[in-house]
Amino acid sequence: MSTGTPIQIGIVGLGNIGHYHADRIVELDATLTGGLDIQPEARKRFTEEYDVETFEEKDALFDTVDAVIITTPNRFHEEYAVAALEAGLDVLLEKPLAHSLESAERIAAAAADAEGICMVGFNNRFGNPVKVLKNYQAEGRFGEMKHVEANYVRRRGIPGRGSWFTSKDVAGGGSVIDIGVHAIDLALYFLDFPAVEEVSAVTRSEFGNRDDYAYVEMWGEDTGPEGFDVDDSASAFIRCADGKTISLEVAWATNRPTNDEFYITGTDAGALFDRGSHDLTFYESGIGGSNHLTETAVETQANDTHKSEQKLFLEAVRTGEQPKMNTVAEGLQVQRVIDAIYRSSESESAVSLATVSPPTAGTSSND
Repeated sequence: MSTGTPIQIGIVGLGNIGHYHADRIVELDATLTGGLDIQPEARKRFTEEYDVETFEEKDALFDTVDAVIITTPNRFHEEYAVAALEAGLDVLLEKPLAHSLESAERIAAAAADAEGICMVGFNNRFGNPVKVLKNYQAEGRFGEMKHVEANYVRRRGIPGRGSWFTSKDVAGGGSVIDIGVHAIDLALYFLDFPAVEEVSAVTRSEFGNRDDYAYVEMWGEDTGPEGFDVDDSASAFIRCADGKTISLEVAWATNRPTNDEFYITGTDAGALFDRGSHDLTFYESGIGGSNHLTETAVETQANDTHKSEQKLFLEAVRTGEQPKMNTVAEGLQVQRVIDAIYRSSESESAVSLATVSPPTAGTSSND
């Protein structure tokens, strides 16, 4: 694509996250050309807000754009991503890759056969504290990364009951596939995506199916517990190659404080990254003068992670080169862990993934 030609972008799925992406596209060197949704009300709202044409049928949108950002409910990721790739378009697909491992594998196969770019929307990687941490890691400051304690815990944060988020058929799961996907991805990213050998997990549904509990607020309209058939919390232990491990706590709702902290432990140093506050602290030791411990707070400039993610995607579209991070292979690895978490909980036993090879992962991002 010519560097002087604005990229024509379409949004597939015109709900809240679709608007979130559209708001940022109009600020970048690209043209928001149109939108796609099966709901007339969603199309009407999008047209009124962004003054672009909207469509009900995918071919009508695909004929007018160079690339699409797909933000539909999880179950429909495969339908639109595969069709867009087969149409020769570049695709930015919101996390997770799909609602099920089988669907994710079909998307990965289509991406491997396609000429276009396909990138997965793990926006948390693009935070400035994460970039600093990965830079220190590349410099060898941590020694060998060994363990990540990953927390993505809301005291009360169930999406509106009755929405697609709380339907297993549409979402594929609950808290694990919705927010746990970010924690799993970041943990694997910090460890440079080692091969995952075994997953042991328990998922729970203890709050969403009750009406006798104090929710205070929800992230959407609440129609009650009927039909709530997904997990609202989970605990997992993930054993990887070379002795690397991940402990995971995820919750939409629980009787403990909100926790967005990631503890990264290496042989020479460690770090604490708070995903919620964006604080970053390094923990080191030394023998100079006297044996001592140091704790260093790192201050970075706040940045819009979705916008940084879009910049990398647009650069890949312009150059025609697949990005070295947020790859489909990495998204598939995360999906395999999610699938193993659910299978482990159902079987009440550890699940082996020893035969799965790790993806090739990048360690930097553009901004």
